[in-house]
Amino acid sequence: MTALVLSAGGLWAAWEAGAWRVLRERFRPDLIVGASAGGWNGWAIAGGCTPEELARLWLDPATGGVMRFGLHATGFLQGEPLRAKARELFERFQPRVPFALTTVEIPSLRCHIVRDRDITWQHLAACCAIPLAFPPVEIGGRRYVDGGLRAGLPLWAAQELGATRAIALNVLNTPGFRLLHHLMRGKRAGASLEVVRIEPSRRLGSLRDAVRWRAANIERWMAQGEQDAKCAASSITM
Repeated sequence: MTALVLSAGGLWAAWEAGAWRVLRERFRPDLIVGASAGGWNGWAIAGGCTPEELARLWLDPATGGVMRFGLHATGFLQGEPLRAKARELFERFQPRVPFALTTVEIPSLRCHIVRDRDITWQHLAACCAIPLAFPPVEIGGRRYVDGGLRAGLPLWAAQELGATRAIALNVLNTPGFRLLHHLMRGKRAGASLEVVRIEPSRRLGSLRDAVRWRAANIERWMAQGEQDAKCAASSITM
């Protein structure tokens, strides 16, 4: 079983939209797994969103409005814009192929996989609730944050769900994020999972760029995603 695995990355995840425009012509995933913004991309793709529709979602200034400054007890980004976007995506798309997202329960830091019909709009909000930025999302009396906290690229979840092969789109490929994964004792997939990893060929920008929406950046990242995926396309077979 081949999974499409989509990493966290804030606004940088627009790069994934460009890469998917190319990859959808190369293979059809049996399973889609995403973390954080990659979870939102995956939810839309699993729900039948075309590459053109996905690009329009990223180019919509309302997407940038999710990252709205507002101090609160647990961070500096307002929770309501995130929840509103999660509700919109939940109402607009429903998975047509198997789909899963990841969250982290706090304070235990336990990783969770939520899949298919078990996913609610609250889970979509929680999967992007960046720790120390957005407020945690309460579901069933427990609090959850962004699954990227423990694994920015959720290969472990794809393997746990039965994938033997993964086409992985990873925007978090800098040394800093690798160090964070190590410090957080990030979840890892076993050696038996065959992985084709596609990553940006050049740095996408600063951390500020990842939380500050600009149309020019979104267009540039999607174009780079297309170019990077074309370079990797020869290594992908049905």
